[in-house]
Amino acid sequence: MKNNIAVIIGHPYPKSYCNALAQAYTKGAISSGADVRILDLAQISFDPNLKYGYHQRTELEPDLLAAQETLRWADHLVFVYPNWWGTMPAILKGFIDRVFLPGFAFKSKPDSVMVEKLMKGKSARLIVTMDSPLWYYRLFIRRAGHHIMKSVVLQFCGIHPVAITEMGMVKTTSAETREKWLRKVEALGNKRA
Repeated sequence: MKNNIAVIIGHPYPKSYCNALAQAYTKGAISSGADVRILDLAQISFDPNLKYGYHQRTELEPDLLAAQETLRWADHLVFVYPNWWGTMPAILKGFIDRVFLPGFAFKSKPDSVMVEKLMKGKSARLIVTMDSPLWYYRLFIRRAGHHIMKSVVLQFCGIHPVAITEMGMVKTTSAETREKWLRKVEALGNKRA
């Protein structure tokens, strides 16, 4: 059972619908007995730019050091964010660039293109909102942003399985449908899924 859950809110606006979804998931998880820590990227202080790439170390700000400790602690990671331009917002991409570093999330193997996955034993769920129709995102964009987060980031670091919950056409959706989605996400939290 996933007892330690980190909920990462990747929307830069604290009053967003993504924030409401994260709160619903958290409520469900806590009611099932899980311990939950929230990382609201709009509320922590860090430079999202990996200034020197991997050529020179960029020292981590205190909030990022605390975020790494939360990610180490967690059995299950829940990322809640909107899909913008086919993928995640810049604040979430910057968080990943700064936190999922060599030596923390993965480790290069000498004389090999393979890496040691340092986040094995953890699972994840992506809760993603978008204003595009889901059929359009699946057929024409081929779920590019989902593929990047699931395979290129999380599974590359050893996080498996990674489940995805997507909600499309948020902008034109009724209040009733949004409320239904909140209940669905709360139920996911209650199952710790």
